Amino acid sequence: MLLKSTTRHVHIYAGYVVDGEVHPDTETLTLNVDPDNELEWNDAALAKVEAKFQELVANAAGEDLTEYNLRRIGSDLEHFIRSLLMKGEIGYNLNSRVRNYSLGIPRVNHS
Repeated sequence: MLLKSTTRHVHIYAGYVVDGEVHPDTETLTLNVDPDNELEWNDAALAKVEAKFQELVANAAGEDLTEYNLRRIGSDLEHFIRSLLMKGEIGYNLNSRVRNYSLGIPRVNHS
C-alpha cells in the first residue's frame, strides 16, 4: 500500500518515481511541490521548501511511518509555503489554470 499525504501545494509519497510512476518504498520519501503550478517559484524558495522538508523528516526520525505523520509534515510545509507567499518570496502564478488563492488574497500595491 502506498502511503501518501496530499495538500493543495504539497504531495508526499513513501516511494520513488520512475517514468512518472510512483513505486512504494518505506525507505524513501518523495516531495512534489505545487503540482498545479498555482505559484511562481524561484530556485531559492524551492531550496527553502526542500530544506524545511528535510528538517521535518529528520525531526520525525524514529516515529512510525504512517499517513498521519506524513500529513503532519505536509501540513507544516503548507504553512511554510504560505509564509513564503506572505513575505513576498513567491507569488501567485496568474497564468495558472488554477486560481483560487487558497493561501490568501494577493496583495495589490495601489499607486
